[in-house]
Amino acid sequence: MADESNLSRRDLFLGAAAATVALGVSRHAAAAPDVRPFEYDDVTIADLVEQLKSGSLSSRVLTAKYLDRITDIDRRGPALSSVIEVNPDAMEIAESLDRERRDKGSRGPLHGVPVLIKDNIDTKDKMQTTAGSLALIGGKPAKDSTVARKLREAGAVIVGKTNLSEWANFRGSNSTSGWSARGGLTRNPYALDRNASGSSSGTGVAVAASLSAVGVGTETDGSIVSPASACGLVGLKPTVGLVSRAGIIPISESQDTAGPMGRTVKDVALLLAAIAGSDPDDAATAEGRGQAQADYTKVLDPRGLRGARIGVMRKLNGFGDRTLQLFEDALRAMKREGAVLVDAIDPPTFSELDEPEMTVLLYEFRAGLNAYLSKLGGRAPVRTLAEVIDFNQRNKAKELAYFGQDLLVKAEVKGPLTEKAYRDARDRCRRLARREGIDAVLEKDKLDALVAPTGGPAWVTDLVNGDHYSGGSSTPAAVAGYPAITVPMGAVYGLPVGLSFFGKAWSEPTLLKLAYSFEEATRARRQPRFLPTADLRG
Repeated sequence: MADESNLSRRDLFLGAAAATVALGVSRHAAAAPDVRPFEYDDVTIADLVEQLKSGSLSSRVLTAKYLDRITDIDRRGPALSSVIEVNPDAMEIAESLDRERRDKGSRGPLHGVPVLIKDNIDTKDKMQTTAGSLALIGGKPAKDSTVARKLREAGAVIVGKTNLSEWANFRGSNSTSGWSARGGLTRNPYALDRNASGSSSGTGVAVAASLSAVGVGTETDGSIVSPASACGLVGLKPTVGLVSRAGIIPISESQDTAGPMGRTVKDVALLLAAIAGSDPDDAATAEGRGQAQADYTKVLDPRGLRGARIGVMRKLNGFGDRTLQLFEDALRAMKREGAVLVDAIDPPTFSELDEPEMTVLLYEFRAGLNAYLSKLGGRAPVRTLAEVIDFNQRNKAKELAYFGQDLLVKAEVKGPLTEKAYRDARDRCRRLARREGIDAVLEKDKLDALVAPTGGPAWVTDLVNGDHYSGGSSTPAAVAGYPAITVPMGAVYGLPVGLSFFGKAWSEPTLLKLAYSFEEATRARRQPRFLPTADLRG
């Protein structure tokens, strides 16, 4: 227990290590590699819907263009390595959706729109689901995850799976985000030697680089909002129970959720509507019955900040001066839009979350992964967490080349979820994050949301020492199981930095409204330049 208490779970999900890193960065960035202009750079779902509706574009043509883009800059060119596998049936699916549109009309705003999903989300098709691990190669799920099924029902074209921090960054405490044994290292499109953060690294990079219109990531603590921030995206971590986790390789039943990532708040709202809803295969969604909305775009209002009461979080460590200056600029922008800012809202309980959270995650990972693997029915090389550990050891030249598996080992020795140590830790997490944390401060000051920087700019990738992120604010909402949304607020030396809004359970409509208003007021997002290294001239 003493050893676990010294590990921040954000250090694990974002891969932070306490080691010094050799920067080795030139003061001046070299020229960008030859990345051809792409006609669908920064295109929105609404833009695509209009073209598909008018007949000026077909899903078949659009899907082919995205697949070519993946070949050009993900496999070759700057070699982002964000897409771990393309769907061999993508073109056939797109063609069938074109026929359906002609014969029956559109299913909705995602009809014929290419989407990428993270490689821990089950699909019953010709693609693998591996969490980036070689140990799951060949382990075919018996059916689609609920998220994949709902995307197909909405008419989306799942064009491929994205790379991730292996096992969603719950393998080794000195990990490098965006690396997996199966997919290699994902690279940030804003500066290729910088990290994409994680664990939804591939989804963040792919959407930022216009390899698909939108994408789906998953989060336990920071794994959607952090890569979205580092890659200049909007990312929404829903309330646990709004989106089904059935068929998603688990870490924590208390904190896991899938969520949308896109280049605009409206795109994220559209994707959220497609994947949200109750599911008998995920008991957590029973609490969210009736909470999902069919159209989240109805709440989007450019004047959404007017009159909103927002608590400003100040006591979040690790942020650099330039990130804090962007935060001050963001606060001034919100005030200009009519928001009422209540300063220095920092529940003291937030500083006490790390130890109980880690205990909960270790227990729940073992129980959840063993249950998931048992459903594969022997179709994968491994059937238990213990066998995963053994597989990695036997294949350490590939699996353990850069960092170890101490988290897997610590999880394996945990007992069942009936143990008092687990139950006490989970109760403590809920008390600190919910009743005495987010709920208490929102009620006390009659706040609509809290706000903080999402994280610092992307760090230089270091496979020797692991990650070294600067600052983060994801933990309170993650441990509470409450929603959070990040939206671009600016850049440090051309590296994107996000702003996060947090709220009470099921407050996604409020957070989307606030984020949309901020996005409209600031227009802070810039396209990636695919520079070899960051431009430090300004």
